[in-house]
Amino acid sequence: MCGILGVLGDIREREYYLNKSKLMRHRGPDWNGMYYSPDEKIAICHERLSIIGVDNGSQPIISECGKYILSVNGEIYNYKTLLSEVLGDKYKGNTDSDCEVIIYLYKEFGINFIKMLDGIFSFILYDIENKKVVVARDPIGIIPLYHGHDSSGSFTIASELKCFHDVDKAEAVTPGSYLCYDYTTKWEQIDSGIYYTPEWKTSKYSTDMDEEKIKETIRTSLTEAVEKRLMSDVPFGVLLSGGLDSSLIASIANKSIKAKTNSFCGKLHTFSIGLKNSPDILAARKVADYLKSEHHELSFTVQDGLDSIKDLIYHLETFDVTTIRASTPMFLMSRKIKSYGVKMVLSGEGADEIFGGYLYFHQAPNNEEFHSECVKRVNELHHFDCLRANKSTMSWGIEARVPFLDKKVISKCIPIHPELKCKKIEKYILRAAFDKDYLPDDILWRQKEQFTDGVGYSWLDTLVEHCNSSVSDVEFASLQKQYGVKNKEEGYYRKIFEELFPNKGSIVPRWIPKTEWDGVSYDPSGRSQLVHNSN
Repeated sequence: MCGILGVLGDIREREYYLNKSKLMRHRGPDWNGMYYSPDEKIAICHERLSIIGVDNGSQPIISECGKYILSVNGEIYNYKTLLSEVLGDKYKGNTDSDCEVIIYLYKEFGINFIKMLDGIFSFILYDIENKKVVVARDPIGIIPLYHGHDSSGSFTIASELKCFHDVDKAEAVTPGSYLCYDYTTKWEQIDSGIYYTPEWKTSKYSTDMDEEKIKETIRTSLTEAVEKRLMSDVPFGVLLSGGLDSSLIASIANKSIKAKTNSFCGKLHTFSIGLKNSPDILAARKVADYLKSEHHELSFTVQDGLDSIKDLIYHLETFDVTTIRASTPMFLMSRKIKSYGVKMVLSGEGADEIFGGYLYFHQAPNNEEFHSECVKRVNELHHFDCLRANKSTMSWGIEARVPFLDKKVISKCIPIHPELKCKKIEKYILRAAFDKDYLPDDILWRQKEQFTDGVGYSWLDTLVEHCNSSVSDVEFASLQKQYGVKNKEEGYYRKIFEELFPNKGSIVPRWIPKTEWDGVSYDPSGRSQLVHNSN
């Protein structure tokens, strides 16, 4: 992953865009590049994190014919298949980048090529000859991307909100969509559309209750998703919380690595973080022992977490409570992982949304509402868990890949009948699919523990106390009136956000459990839900 920036319109001096792009250098510490043309009124910048094609993959990529300029943040997992089977080896390319295939697909198929891509991405493609720019974001929104315009009519496209300090209006690019700009007498947006329209977004859940067949489908699709994400020319590892989702990803990756022996030092490296003897630390240790992975156990103190809040909000670009709570240990862990020379990690985000794994799902009044809530949560992932996983790790130049959010995994698993997803325990069918030789039983059947709680209960408790003591009653009343915050923790985060990103608050939604269901708490902590077992 990397950081990308494009500006179309009244172009300033080159140094201005170098400095603007530099605001995202944490996303791409390995190199930077720029295509700069005042005559064409365009600047395209790239901050590179080299994962594939380390020696020969710098961007922006200029096509062999010189007619196309491309800046990409992401990975295209099926690029070799696209080059050989779809393009028939017609193009050899002049880099080792997996992303260069985007240029050739565009030349052959026009805008329709985007749906052929299997990967995580956001990109800016400049067609010089036709004076057009195409911008697109991956189907789920795993990679962040924003766009906006200023009073002069100039357009800005960038990976992070911090590049929009001089832009009047900014908003997130919708996942699974594209934007087209055209230059005649000036740059104008001429088209936009949705290229990702899967059945699961509008269909009812399946009535199929054949558990053995469904378990096999889950095993196959998730295993394939993990294996394709092991594509890397640099050291990688797995984020291991000790919960079901990350533990399964670690186990599947471990089996694949044993077969291919292409991991860092020939062995799977796993990383966990928590307060001393926290639930996640103990569970992750048990999983690592079972897998015989090279395990790195990282500890933090409550004060470490409190000290990082402002830096964290700067990188996350949100004031959402649950995102900040859960991102803090992930942010701290990523900094330590960087010191090992690791540049890519696998992570377990997405399973709770797909399978209804949050504890409040136990309160769903019927199957229809359970299923609808799963669909809603997956549709909103780009605001929350995808944002957290991407920006917490990319703050330190580490790429996070999320196998559960593979398009095939989602399309196969979202429709599974709710009664198989939540059957005595949350994510029942996912657990049952891997009930042989993957994990110890007490990990496989461990109750959902949200990351904020699992790293140590005193982290959340002290964080809330800190927020309450940092916001006076008078200040809270003002924040409540101005922004509608419901408690001092919300007010504390919003105050910091406004200092860093003034007047950009409309871009941030809130993650709140389904409080319309009986017994569901407003507080996003799993401990606040009725079925939580703290033993």
